[in-house]
Amino acid sequence: MTIRIVSSARAARLLLLALFVAGLSAAAGAARADFRLCNKTNSRIGVSIGYKEKDTWSTEGWWNVSANSCETILRGALSSRFYYVYAIDYDRGGEWNGKAYMCTRDKEFTIRGIEDCLARGYDRSGFFEIDTGEQGSWTVQLTEPTAKAAQPASPQPTPAPRAAAPAAGASAGIEPGAAVQ
Repeated sequence: MTIRIVSSARAARLLLLALFVAGLSAAAGAARADFRLCNKTNSRIGVSIGYKEKDTWSTEGWWNVSANSCETILRGALSSRFYYVYAIDYDRGGEWNGKAYMCTRDKEFTIRGIEDCLARGYDRSGFFEIDTGEQGSWTVQLTEPTAKAAQPASPQPTPAPRAAAPAAGASAGIEPGAAVQ
């Protein structure tokens, strides 16, 4: 048996190197799982989200998403199958909305519960549903409205957005001005 004596400085360097390599291996093996939203419009938008954790509904907002960019809304593996999104176009007006009513407010917020929004001093906004199919991560893409025929001069109601079918269970594209299914 041979005993090799290593200086304490060299031993410390070897230990640090081993820890660094172990950290890189762990980081490479950890998959990123987030709820992301991509703004595929030429406008700045504000985004709020609704979700249920255990038995409690919550809404949060606002994330400001620049034109043609993406933001991570929730970090980590998704804990629910269904998430709800309400977004507004800061530059041109309009909104991406739906039939699931939840509480919001004009300033940054986290609100527990979705009942009695107005009585509790909040706004009541219609969110559209995102079915993640229990995926660990998901990306929603909000897009420009499709071209439409010339509209009459009288004001017309703006229909709600419609959810496009997600590609391979990974994302959903949403256009303002179409009905939620």
